[in-house]
Amino acid sequence: MSGNRTPLYDLYQQYGGKTIDFGGWDLPVQFSSIKEEHEAVRTKAGLFDVSHMGEVEVKGEKALDFLQYVLTNDVSTLQDGQALYTVMCYENGGTVDDLLVYKRADQDYLLVVNAANIETDVAWLHSHVIDGVTITNISNDIALLALQGPVAEEVIQKMTSTNVSEISFFRFKEDVELAGKKVLLSRTGYTGEDGFEIYCQAEDAPHLWDVILAEGKDSGVVPVGLGARDTLRFEARLPLYGQELSKDISPLEAGIGFAVKLKKSVDFIGKAALTEQKEQGVPRKLVGIEMIDKGIPRTGYEVFVDDKQVGVVTTGTQSPTLKLNVGLVLLDSEYANLDQEVEVQIRKKRLKAKVVKTPFYKR
Repeated sequence: MSGNRTPLYDLYQQYGGKTIDFGGWDLPVQFSSIKEEHEAVRTKAGLFDVSHMGEVEVKGEKALDFLQYVLTNDVSTLQDGQALYTVMCYENGGTVDDLLVYKRADQDYLLVVNAANIETDVAWLHSHVIDGVTITNISNDIALLALQGPVAEEVIQKMTSTNVSEISFFRFKEDVELAGKKVLLSRTGYTGEDGFEIYCQAEDAPHLWDVILAEGKDSGVVPVGLGARDTLRFEARLPLYGQELSKDISPLEAGIGFAVKLKKSVDFIGKAALTEQKEQGVPRKLVGIEMIDKGIPRTGYEVFVDDKQVGVVTTGTQSPTLKLNVGLVLLDSEYANLDQEVEVQIRKKRLKAKVVKTPFYKR
């Protein structure tokens, strides 16, 4: 039985893509190799199909009030053409989802949510909706491509008359004509590199994919799958919902407190629980570890200090950039200090590791 497919599905094979099931979607895990694609993004640029992500419009005279209530960050600070990273929380401080909110105009916002959470998020938004707000799930109409890496700007510039250097980090422009198609061009990404996310009409995506790869070929642009998307975001310590964030993990525990504005003037869902966590100190912290013994810490592996389980690996791999075996671990706070030694249960052995600084990679 096949899963959901993006508008680019038919092109994957042509470019050598090997597909896997990812949260109910048939998506490419790699085109050449994860290491090669990872390296391309860090040194040149890679093109990702992220059309499985969800897009939800929130409009109306009460849109800002509503978003201030359901989101942890302060949406009132946004100017038109600006994006904000934020979180939706449950009353207990657990995470519904992490997302981007784009302010298109007063009373007109676009939320970009995780693929696996589209239905949950839309239902959550509807369950708290107030008069003067309309919520529209436009996920099926919109495709999303991401061009990420040091040469992303020069490649995009070849295809448009808009001066893209004027779009600064976490800003966007609408109705940009790119390779003959109208797009929303956003200077955002999930790799730790400079780059753009390109929101387009679903039917325009295959054309844009082909043209970007053709125009970028001489600059070293390659198609990139989910495998390298994961190693790239992991090195940059960008959380993945279901691993670093969940209904049982608060944004404060996950180390994204910068997206939680406890002092904003309005009450928001989860504020009381998060305020308490902040005041009493979070019970667990997301930290980086580096293996001392030879082994790779993988998602779900248990972490011990003196025979007591004190944490769990949320993501781990051999970092393609650093060539080190590293992981992110949700660790009891008392053990979360730098250089703390821990042991990771890898198959039948407990192997030594130590707490290190994150992000593992910074450009």
